[in-house]
Order: sequence, then C-alpha cells, then structure tokens
Amino acid sequence: MKLAYVDAFSGVSGDMFLAALLDAGLSLDLLREQLALLDLPERVDVRVEETHKGALRAALLTVDAPESHHHRHLEDIRAMITASRLPEPVQQASLSVFQALAEAEARVHGIEVEHVHFHEVGALDSIVDVVGAAIGLHALGIERLYASALPYGGGQVQSEHGALPLPAPATLELLSRAHAPLVASPARAELVTPTGAAILAALATFERPEILLERVGVGAGRKDLPWPNVLRLWVGRSPAGADSPMLVLETNIDDMNPQLFGSVMSRLFEAGARDVYFTPIYMKKNRPATMLSVIARQSEEAALARILLEQTSTLGLRVQPVYRIEAEREFKEVDTLYGRIPVKVKLLDGRRVQAQPEYEACLKAAEAQHVPVGEVYAAALLAGRAVLD
Repeated sequence: MKLAYVDAFSGVSGDMFLAALLDAGLSLDLLREQLALLDLPERVDVRVEETHKGALRAALLTVDAPESHHHRHLEDIRAMITASRLPEPVQQASLSVFQALAEAEARVHGIEVEHVHFHEVGALDSIVDVVGAAIGLHALGIERLYASALPYGGGQVQSEHGALPLPAPATLELLSRAHAPLVASPARAELVTPTGAAILAALATFERPEILLERVGVGAGRKDLPWPNVLRLWVGRSPAGADSPMLVLETNIDDMNPQLFGSVMSRLFEAGARDVYFTPIYMKKNRPATMLSVIARQSEEAALARILLEQTSTLGLRVQPVYRIEAEREFKEVDTLYGRIPVKVKLLDGRRVQAQPEYEACLKAAEAQHVPVGEVYAAALLAGRAVLD
C-alpha cells in the first residue's frame, strides 16, 4: 500500500503541504490541468521554485491569484467542487477538508454550519491549496496519510475577526476534534494554519507508520525561523504484511428505512473503512433484512462501531479478524478523444498489469460531451493499455 507521512516539525500550512507534494513527484502541469477543472471566478496560476531555509533546500509554492474579499459559504465551495470534472476521490477529499473546517468555525463562533463565512480559507489561494492537496495525494497514489505531532507557538495573529490568540481558535478546534498530539514551541508565530490543520484533521492519522521509504518531498514555509522552516513529506509503501491484519464488522438490520443506508455508507468511508457492502438476507419470521458489512483496519474499530451504533437501528454488531491480500496500485491519467481520464493501475511484483478507468470521471466527461458513458469508458480502457508493462 502506498502511504505518506507528514513530518511537520516546524508546523504545516496549505502551501507547505502542496509544495512538498510537488517536490515529491506531483507534476506541476498535471496540477494546473486539474485545477483548471474548477470554475474559479478569476484566473489563478501556480508556480514552484527552489529555495533554501537555513541549510536545507526546499520547494517554495506561489499561488498567483487576485485578492478577493468574497466570503464564500460551504455550499458555494461544495457547488464549485461537485460541478467540476475532478476525479471523484479528489472531490471527496476536498469536500471533507472544507466540511471539517466549516464545523470547526461553526463551533468557535457559535453558529450553524450553513451560516459559516469562509474568510481567509475561502480565498482563492486557500481553495487551490486544499484542492491541490487532494489532487496531489490522488495523483501520487497515496492511499493512507499519516502525520507527526504538531508544534504550537504563541502570540497573536491578525484575521478578518481582528487579533486572535495562537493557535487560532479554528485551528485548535480542528486539532481537538482530530485528537492531534501537540508539542510546545518557543516560536511566537503561527506554525499551524487553519488550512494546514484542516487538511491533516480530515485526511491524516496522527501516528508514525512502518514505511519502506522511496522519496522525500520538502515544502518551504514563508516565515524565517531560528530553524529550517520546512515540512517534509515521506512517501513510500507499507512493508510486506504491515497492513494485513483487518477486521470485519457486521450487523443484521430489518427495521430501518432503506433510504438511510447510503448516508451510513458515506460516513463509514469518511471514517476510514476500506470497504462497505450490503447483503440481502432473511431473518426470523421470514423478514427481509440487510446485512451491513464493513472491512477496516484494527485501529479504526472503535470509530466505525460507534457510527454503526449511532447511525443505524442495530443494537449490536459482530467483529472478527480477517487478513486482506492487496495488489499495489497507482493512479495515472490517459489522453482520450473526450479529454484526460484518470485510471487506476494494478501492479504485481512491480509490473503494471491492469488499468481500469475511474467510472465517475468517465461519467462526467460523457455528460459534458453528450455521448454514452460506455464510449468514454472504452476509450479510456484502450488508452490505459499504453501505461502497462
């Protein structure tokens, strides 16, 4: 399994994270192409250059975007993302980051989520940071993101709300919800920004994984500190057998509105489930019912069990250990008559042996060009053969 570890010894911001992804192998051209799928109100460009922070080389990201005072709601950003032709995993990851941020802002200001105005994080450069992070993780085939403990400084920061204590209230709320480990820093500066906190809170697990290291991407921060102000992204794979132990959580349900199952499935996937599926069954007294099954890592058992108990009518569930054997995978994009389509590539012993188009991307391309989705899928499947060994 492909994974990455965020070594945030000097903190994290959206631009540091995206710069580290670019330094780790994300194509700048691909990033620009994917960002162009967003219907942004103004022209935005992304540049990356090499710089030094102390004695260390790093990639410095610059987002060229007009200064905007437009305060967007969560629904505005959700509509922008879902209307794009970005791959479905990119959309879902982006939306989960903004959802986490909206919930934190709502808690901090004592208002409903739908009334939250995104100020700094609703600016175009921050939208690029969040969606760009999702694009990068997807393009590099990162299936699991981990993060180190985060340093917190002191002092104040200026915002749309005036002077705020550090860590910023929304940042602290995000990290609290994610149970993120924090370590004190002598810096009188903002080391973890709301955008950086939201990306990690929504997408990362705060622990150190076993990793077969393949490359390291280094992203530069804007501030000059007494130490190299960089973020290091370790990219690699799980050692053989490291991700094998899994669990199956199952429950039989015969008294719940079927319309609610879709929402439960979404929540389970957001909480880290590897697979969720429904099986029609018959229970006592010949009642038709549904067996809800979840495959997950052992570390996610408590969170997933709580979702099942809270979000369904079940009174209990079964848990049993299983082992899962997985092929390695990576994501590529192929050119077709209908545009660039992402494909998922299966690897066996390091060889690319199969490429399957992403259905949602094919569907969006078909709808945009008014052709059957089967034609787009077939074209992407044919183009995908070119990436195989």
